Amino acid sequence: MHNRANTDKPCLGWREWVSLPELGIAHLKAKVDTGAKTSALHAFHLEEYRERGVAMVRFRVHPIQRRNDVVITSEAQVIDRRSVSDSGGHKETRLVIVTQLILGGEQWPIEMTLTNRDNMQFRMLLGRTAIRGRCIVDPGRSYLQSMRPEG
Repeated sequence: MHNRANTDKPCLGWREWVSLPELGIAHLKAKVDTGAKTSALHAFHLEEYRERGVAMVRFRVHPIQRRNDVVITSEAQVIDRRSVSDSGGHKETRLVIVTQLILGGEQWPIEMTLTNRDNMQFRMLLGRTAIRGRCIVDPGRSYLQSMRPEG
């Protein structure tokens, strides 16, 4: 093969633990999804408002898979609204935010859509735009850049 992976980039597994500190989410299991252009976060009870003329959204997150008793309330600036097709081909208009992602000791801002993912296994999808140029993905492995959080 002539197209070798650039070995100076960290390798991600198909799922990783991430942190979203600006949203108050210390640990969240994310599915790395190179088929998804934009990252998506499970969010519900979305409440849009304006603060000093800036479009904002307040929302709730269930950060732990298969548990609805743990709830985090977050706020973020709305930077866009986009029509997104889910894996079943259904179109939905979603709010888009930018927030800091921490993964494998690195931190950078990513765009993320907000949608109800209660019926999905993972509360977050990490899409290809968020990792393009930063990481490579080994779809046969898990948690290469992160350890399961304590507790």
